Amino acid sequence: MTDMVLIHGAWLSARSWENFADYFKQLGYDVETPEWPRKHGDVEELRENAEELAGLGLAEIVDHYDALIRGRDPQPVLVGHSFGGLIVQLLLDRGLGAAGVALDPAPPKGATYLLEPSTLKAASPAIAHPLKLHGVVTLTFEQFKYGFTNTWDEADAKAAFERYAVPETGRIFFQDGLANFAWHSPAALDYGKSDRAPLLITAGEHDHTVPPKTARANFEKYGKSGAVTDFVEFPGRSHLLVVGDGWEEVASTVADWVGKVVAGAPRSASLAAADRAE
Repeated sequence: MTDMVLIHGAWLSARSWENFADYFKQLGYDVETPEWPRKHGDVEELRENAEELAGLGLAEIVDHYDALIRGRDPQPVLVGHSFGGLIVQLLLDRGLGAAGVALDPAPPKGATYLLEPSTLKAASPAIAHPLKLHGVVTLTFEQFKYGFTNTWDEADAKAAFERYAVPETGRIFFQDGLANFAWHSPAALDYGKSDRAPLLITAGEHDHTVPPKTARANFEKYGKSGAVTDFVEFPGRSHLLVVGDGWEEVASTVADWVGKVVAGAPRSASLAAADRAE
């Protein structure tokens, strides 16, 4: 059985993977959805007890997942959303993972020279307030809707906010947003590595947090690498593309891609149909 580790993004918890986890379990994957370090309990508990997140940084998060998967044989498939997509790229850079999928990922150092205005607005609840560097940031509904569900109708966006949104460490937004100016940034990696596992990067057409321009720039930075690197843009999608209408298309695209690049991975329905047609 192929292992898959799903890594959630900022202002979210492992609950955001509930649809993906069920989908890939039904395909035959052994799926894990471990939380970031210092995130204890479910969404409701995190909203009441988030103080421990203050000061949590990117290196601690990546090291946490490194410790979970290093030494496994075979290595798991790594799938990350948003900041989780950045974490996946950093883990692949460490030689981990059988393959990596970065869904609308926060950019590593050097992926883009200037952040897009919509990205700055989406991150402004943290980066517009320097005291949040060592604090915890909670989104209002309007902030969540702008950054995650801007293409959704109001009722569905509110339901997603109530079900998925949690407070977040402010430090990671400063670390990634200022990565290009940091000599030893925890968001740095070697884009030219040719011995890393295959990587798929995706974008949502209407994503405010990680606009397609940013995700594509991230993909293009790997241009000199000999490793497999692919890119897919999903029309009409905002940032929270792992839940809500159309999440199945995203999941099936991931399943198709993994089935092609990882030997022995479970076959998606479309790949199985193609196999039968041959």
